[in-house]
Amino acid sequence: MTEPSTPGKILLRAEGLSRSVMRKILVEGISFSVNTGGVLAVLGPSGSGKSSLLRLLNRLDEPDCGNVFLDGIEYRKIAPRELRQKIGMVMQRAYLFPGTVAQNLQFGPQQRNEMLNSDLLEKLLTEVGLAGYARRDVANLSGGEAQRVSLARTLANRPEVLLLDEPTSALDADSKAGVEAILQGVIVSQQLACVWVTHDREQAARVATRALLLEHGRAIKIAAVAELIHA
Repeated sequence: MTEPSTPGKILLRAEGLSRSVMRKILVEGISFSVNTGGVLAVLGPSGSGKSSLLRLLNRLDEPDCGNVFLDGIEYRKIAPRELRQKIGMVMQRAYLFPGTVAQNLQFGPQQRNEMLNSDLLEKLLTEVGLAGYARRDVANLSGGEAQRVSLARTLANRPEVLLLDEPTSALDADSKAGVEAILQGVIVSQQLACVWVTHDREQAARVATRALLLEHGRAIKIAAVAELIHA
């Protein structure tokens, strides 16, 4: 299923993505594009293929057929480590490394033999509402704080695309609102292309302009988020 073209620079484009395991269809024939600063919400019931789709977008899994383009470049031509730097992913729960907040943020740059200076590190923490947290032990963070550190760690890699797999579903209402607002601000300020998986249609209406509805791994509809939600 394809969608009409949209104005602006297309940063992420998927064409005919399909994947099956043991004859079970996980994703079939999915095509879409996301522009800079744009958010595509992915909706659907449990088992509809939402997380499976995200894993195909940065090659955590390989599609049986189809392709993904990052800024016009076929993603198999990009080294996997570089691809996952450019296409960052934030999961439902924050999986942080033991140690301090600063050590978690330094991890990605260190893999490229780089070092975040203290000013840049503090800037990242301020951007996610955690100014002054650099020396905090991650074991002592709340769920909302841990998720913000996970986001800052992803941003430390300077991604172009952000994949969000229900990043607020494990949080209480206050933390959810805070993380949601931070994500929206980062996407706009850094002009990222975002694919945001959510089971919450109200959240989709708040954060996205367009939505993709999945059912049994297939795209049922791609439309303006208001049109899809109220259909």
